[in-house]
Amino acid sequence: MKTVMDVRRFGRVAVLFGGTSAERQISLISGKAVLDALQAAGVDAVAFDPAERPVAELAAFDRAFIVLHGRGGEDGTMQGLLELLKIPYTGSGVLASALGMDKERTKQVWIASGLPTPKYRRLHVDTDFAKVVADLGLPLMIKPSHEGSSIGMCKVMKAEELPQGYASAAAYDSEVIAETWIGGGHEYTVVILGDRALPVIRMKTDRDFYDFEAKYQAHDTQYLCPCGLSPEKEKQLQALALEAFTAVGATGWGRIDAMLDEAGNFWLLEINTVPGMTDHSLVPMAAKAAGLSFTDLVLAILAQTLEVTP
Repeated sequence: MKTVMDVRRFGRVAVLFGGTSAERQISLISGKAVLDALQAAGVDAVAFDPAERPVAELAAFDRAFIVLHGRGGEDGTMQGLLELLKIPYTGSGVLASALGMDKERTKQVWIASGLPTPKYRRLHVDTDFAKVVADLGLPLMIKPSHEGSSIGMCKVMKAEELPQGYASAAAYDSEVIAETWIGGGHEYTVVILGDRALPVIRMKTDRDFYDFEAKYQAHDTQYLCPCGLSPEKEKQLQALALEAFTAVGATGWGRIDAMLDEAGNFWLLEINTVPGMTDHSLVPMAAKAAGLSFTDLVLAILAQTLEVTP
């Protein structure tokens, strides 16, 4: 447990949440949870919503805890501003944040690094959708490249559904990808804290995939930790997640999502550099399994900023 003298080292902390992205509502919930925990621990933490306050006011703070999900907070823009202001902040830097927010370019880095990730194609309004189906097969997962929380994602079962799936995703982003569906597999997440992979969580839902409703609204989604993998298989996934995290230059904390196919192979789906911190979120669950309370978790994340020279 941190002492009062310990937390005074943090100085005045801006807890950044809200923002203007499609994930604003989730960020408001995540940020409030972080803010309450820091304040309860004695940290001089202050709520800061960039949608409601001039960002120039950040100059009055000693450090920042970023709980902004999506564009404008998780994509390197806020990180760049804080760099210019010489304010230490939680999580990944400018490059890794921007890269991690871009699903296609993250996959390109993983592919170049020899890491397993499903085959994909970028979609445009004039894409030859029949060729995409011929190249990738069916079903397909359609994703906006720059959204999180499964916003705009859909599963396409038939070739004739692909144009509408593209249109639905394109409503959220000018860049859309189609990805090979990993059939019959189980979905897992690995939380990274510092240089450590926390216990793996398996997400189990009756829906087609772990979508927005399964993440934030459904009460029948199951989170299994222990995850059901053998110790050897869990260590394999943790090592793969750390390698994937490092490949994009991510630091501090984050989450890697992956699938296990019917043949027993893992496939990397995406990275989250500012994961959710709501009561449905996976980071607090993994931390609890590792023996960390929510307060321990947020203090550990914030303490990483003490190691940074602005």
